[in-house]
Amino acid sequence: MIGIYFSGTGNSKHCVERFLEAYGKGGKAFSIEDETALYRIREQDEIVMGYPVQYSNVPKILRDYIVQNQGAWSGKKIFVMATMGLFSGDGAGVLARLLRRYGAIVTGGLHLKMPDSICDEKALKRPLEDNRKLIAAAELKTERAARALRQGTPPQEGLGPFYHLAGLFGQRLYFYNKTKHYSDRLKIDADKCMGCGKCAELCPMENIYLENSKAAAADACTMCYRCISRCPAQAITLLGKRVVEQGYLEKYLDTALEDDKNLY
Repeated sequence: MIGIYFSGTGNSKHCVERFLEAYGKGGKAFSIEDETALYRIREQDEIVMGYPVQYSNVPKILRDYIVQNQGAWSGKKIFVMATMGLFSGDGAGVLARLLRRYGAIVTGGLHLKMPDSICDEKALKRPLEDNRKLIAAAELKTERAARALRQGTPPQEGLGPFYHLAGLFGQRLYFYNKTKHYSDRLKIDADKCMGCGKCAELCPMENIYLENSKAAAADACTMCYRCISRCPAQAITLLGKRVVEQGYLEKYLDTALEDDKNLY
């Protein structure tokens, strides 16, 4: 088994890696941004796939990846993991249905609450210790799910008709347009921007660039919040008007990681 993921602030990557550790057999995790990921997918029969839910939907970058490589999924046994700040209904089910359209065999689904990554909204902000508890609970749930899959009884969160209705009427029906297309609403405050280029380096869409020593954005943001969570000047916003709190995985872990890229 291998892991395939898209991760904005490190949550989904962390959960996929924990799943593989608990499952055993030495499986490795690969981002969809990794040039070798598609090759790894084609040579493996079993895959665990993780991603952050956006408005009870799949991030546009991941949906496009599935569709553009639709021939790679036929016959693959895929366990789907969705990370979220609170509730998604059928977060895992949305991707499961797409994968099944291209011939995948979805073996199970898992929903995991993790620290909120939306830096410019107050809604789900929690104290540091509460976020650490969330991660510990998610790790335990992930490990149990991996063992259950090995025993042939994987969880089915997000996959049934009840989950489908909950996701549809809970969020997706009202916010579908927010994830149907890439966003053009990323805002960069030129007065605050230091021109360091970190945002351009981290953007999975290559949507940010430097112009006259200042960062600027095009219209293809996939709303991962990677740039916003890492901007040293807090000069970038998307949904809100100001940065409330920057959130990224190692902030909530005991051991900090040195290289930003290792998080994604």
